Amino acid sequence: MTLVQLRHFIELARLGSFARASERLCMTQPALSRSIKALEDELGQLLFDRMGKRIELTPFGTEVLTRSQTLVEEAEQLKHCGRSLSAEDSGRIRIGLSSGPGAMLSTAILSHFSQHYPRFHLDIVRANTLHLAQMLRDRQLDALIVDIRLLRPAPDLKVTQIVEMDGVFMCRPEHPLALRDRISFEQLANYPVCSTPLSEETARILVERYGEEAHPEVLVKLTSDEISHLIRVTEDTDAVLLAIRASAPHLHELPVWPALKTKARFGLVTVAKKSDPLFLPVLQHIMQTTMK
Repeated sequence: MTLVQLRHFIELARLGSFARASERLCMTQPALSRSIKALEDELGQLLFDRMGKRIELTPFGTEVLTRSQTLVEEAEQLKHCGRSLSAEDSGRIRIGLSSGPGAMLSTAILSHFSQHYPRFHLDIVRANTLHLAQMLRDRQLDALIVDIRLLRPAPDLKVTQIVEMDGVFMCRPEHPLALRDRISFEQLANYPVCSTPLSEETARILVERYGEEAHPEVLVKLTSDEISHLIRVTEDTDAVLLAIRASAPHLHELPVWPALKTKARFGLVTVAKKSDPLFLPVLQHIMQTTMK
C-alpha cells in the first residue's frame, strides 16, 4: 500500500461519497474506486459497505481509518522535521477555537497567516470545548485553543501553552451600576447575568464568594457558546456579562465585593503521542503575544 492510497481512503471516509471525494482529489471516480479496491485487496477486508450511492465505513474500516490518519500525519511531519514553517510552505490547517479564544484570537490568527504564510488554507471552527475535542479526536481539526477547565483530562490529548486570564463582571458604561464604587452581589443579581458555559470550578468559586444564589444555574439567565452575541446584548441592554476581561475591553468592569477572583485557563490542545505539527510554534507565539 502507499501513502497516496491512504490519503484517498481518508478523504473518501471524510466525505462519504465517491463523487465528492474524487472531485476533491482531482481524479476520476473509476480511478478512485480502483485505488480503494486495491487497498481492500491488500488488507484482505472491505473498508466500506456499499449501499447504492451511499457508503459507510465497516468496523474494520473505522479501525484502519484511525491508523491511516496517524501514518499520513506522521509522514507529513517527517518531511518538515527539524525546520520551521516558512512563507513558501502550503497546506491546510484546521483550528478549533472555543468562545473566549475565538473572540481574542480569530482575527490575530487569520491576519498572521495572511501576512506570513499566504499559501496556506486556514480553517477556523468556532464551537464549544467538548464538541471541538471530539472533532480533534476524529481528525477533523489539527489543534484547539479552548478553556481547558471544560476539557476532561484524557491520555489521547496533549495540552500546552496554558494562559490564565481574569474573569470579571462587566456592563455597558451607561449602566445604572457603572458609577458605583462598590457593588454587592444582591445589587448585581437585580440584573440579568449572561455568560458562556461555565466550568464546575467557576461555579464552585461563585458559590463560595456569594452563596447558593450565585450558582450559574440560578444566577446566569442568558447563555451562549458565542461570546460575541453576549457582548452585543451587554452593549445594548442592562444585562451584566460574566467573562474574561480581555474579551470585551470596552465594557465597564464592575467593582463587585467581595471580588470574584477567578481565572479562565486557556490551552493549546493537540493529539497526544504524535509529532508536534509544524505550525504549533506559530500558534504558541500568537497566544503569547495576544492573550495578555
